[in-house]
Amino acid sequence: MRMIGEKERGATLDANEQVETLAELNTFMEGEEIKRLNIYSISEVSTTLTASTTQYTIGTNGTIAVVRPIKIVDPCWIRDASGYDTPVDVVERDAWARIVDKDSGWTTPTALYYNYDFTATSTGTIEVYPSPNGGLSLYMTAWKPLQSFASLTTQVLLPPGYQLMIESNFAIHLAAGLTPISAELAKIARDSMAAIKRLNATSPIARLDTMPVYSRTGSILTGP
Repeated sequence: MRMIGEKERGATLDANEQVETLAELNTFMEGEEIKRLNIYSISEVSTTLTASTTQYTIGTNGTIAVVRPIKIVDPCWIRDASGYDTPVDVVERDAWARIVDKDSGWTTPTALYYNYDFTATSTGTIEVYPSPNGGLSLYMTAWKPLQSFASLTTQVLLPPGYQLMIESNFAIHLAAGLTPISAELAKIARDSMAAIKRLNATSPIARLDTMPVYSRTGSILTGP
């Protein structure tokens, strides 16, 4: 609140301000964690697949007991008992819905759909196609959520640059509907956010999918 001029340097928040500010801070952090370029932790999650089982819950209380990912992204792959890897395509809901017989198989899955809707236990659902054989492990690349704050004294460890980005941009979030922000604060927030996004941006990799090459002769005017 000092950044928006609501508190003097060294001043403390009263009890009501602490409750409101903590709630707003967690709302702000939740909003930032769905932005790919603000995520600093992208982890590898793995699990052993069960033969003929196509659905697995993921989350602290799930069959895959990890922090519930924000999103599952490429690359994902299946590793067999011999240590060979097979790529798995991460598909969206519309592509998944067009698979008619999702329980067909037993073989190596080649498609994965992540239904990240919340449930009563705060788990998402991983679905694979086709139905897996035994002896297979699934490896996934997952966005990990940013940390929330249980109290105003919660200590967090952040990579370089994140504290300034969070403090300055949260100050703007907190000022909304309350007070205008200064040009200096706007610049600090904008520059610190841009620095984080540059840091987390990945270099694009060009890929040419394989396809048949046909040799034809003819004129562009008259055709083949």
